[in-house]
Amino acid sequence: MNQINEQFAAATRQFAEAAAQANRLALANAQDVFGLQLATLEKNAAATFAFLGELADVRDADGLKAVLPKGVQVARENIERAVSTGQEVIGRSVKAGEAIGQIAKGQFEAATAQAKAEAEKVAKAAKAR
Repeated sequence: MNQINEQFAAATRQFAEAAAQANRLALANAQDVFGLQLATLEKNAAATFAFLGELADVRDADGLKAVLPKGVQVARENIERAVSTGQEVIGRSVKAGEAIGQIAKGQFEAATAQAKAEAEKVAKAAKAR
């Protein structure tokens, strides 16, 4: 009975360590993703407000014609930054998911190996009797 308790305690510790490692990876990924998105939002807001500042200085139709192409350019750059950041976020999330999957795979493989070893012990002990 004591051996079973020890095995259960070891398996529980191993599972807790793997879960903590997976949580650390997930939180680090969330922090990185949030930082990327916040930086993109800051850049887009700065570019937009700079354009709006120029637009506020326009006093006639000719000035408006001169500044509108810059507005289109700012909008295009904002969209490009957002798309690029989205792709980066997806890439990082996939990598984090793969790392967490490897942790889970390692847990299953270790549990399978341990179960096989215990089954072999029991089978040998049964044959010896």
